[in-house]
Amino acid sequence: MQQEAIQEITQAPTLEALQQVKTKYVGKSGLVTKELGALGKLPPEERKARGAEINAVRQAIDAALQEREGILKRAALDEKLASEAIDVTLPGLPLPAGGLHPITRVYDDLIGIYQRMGYEVVEGPEVEGEHHNFEALNIPWYHPARDLQDTFWLEDGRLLRTHTSNMQIRYMVEHDPPLKMVSRGKVYRYEATDATHESMFHQLEGLVVGEGISMADLKGTIAEMARGLYGPTAQVRFQPSYYPFVEPGADFAVYWNNPRGESKWLELGGCGMVHPNVFRAVDDLREAAGRDRIYEGMTGFAFGLGPERIAMLKYKIPDIRYFYANDPRVIGQFRGELG
Repeated sequence: MQQEAIQEITQAPTLEALQQVKTKYVGKSGLVTKELGALGKLPPEERKARGAEINAVRQAIDAALQEREGILKRAALDEKLASEAIDVTLPGLPLPAGGLHPITRVYDDLIGIYQRMGYEVVEGPEVEGEHHNFEALNIPWYHPARDLQDTFWLEDGRLLRTHTSNMQIRYMVEHDPPLKMVSRGKVYRYEATDATHESMFHQLEGLVVGEGISMADLKGTIAEMARGLYGPTAQVRFQPSYYPFVEPGADFAVYWNNPRGESKWLELGGCGMVHPNVFRAVDDLREAAGRDRIYEGMTGFAFGLGPERIAMLKYKIPDIRYFYANDPRVIGQFRGELG
């Protein structure tokens, strides 16, 4: 029995097969176990010698089992290590590359166009005072934009800016004309969210001030921006509109050939000549800060537009909320184009 057991043990190819051999010989119902159980049937004078013989067989089998188990475990470990071995001479695996967000890309395109025209790029606070956000921009207390339905008010009386036009005031207080600047950033409106509206979105604001600035300069600037975005054949259309901080005011649209082969007018934003009341408000702030009153009598123009609308049409995004959902399935599809 001992010879047969040791032969089966040494030939066991796996740990599972070895366990079967172990059960056969030294398990609860194994052959050696049964022999030990039969000792009680022997005469007392034979029992001791027979017991010693059976125990010697069991010890030999146990030793063989332990040795074979160690061999099989080392073989399994070697096989695992071999499968996990790293060939350091192979080239490394490429890491997934990130890409620019569609809105960032549109912002970069717009900023690049205006920087080439000599504009300075500025940014300002998103938490603003009532005077800079409304009153200095010729928006009196009774204007609909002051209603709580449109503005996020804070407990200290300040607000989340409703447009980047607040930077027109801040920039003119600190700088003397002539000047050209664009400001970008987030703005906030207390309104319902749907596929084309969000309570937080982005704007790009532009301002030019100097002597003799006219509506013709404004139209030329918007036309240059349109050609920079949509190519040399892009056309611009102006329609009269009302904004309290400009007079006259207009909405502007661009006629362009989109990637789908369609030609249509695309409304981009609003613009106009800076209202004289805005210049007077700036001079009041400058005087309060100990600076000269130099803006009254100046001329200038301002414009504003939203990069979300441009990005939605350019990249065929049907819902503005996709921009802020942090869904990699949405943003990831632009990685190659935007990277």
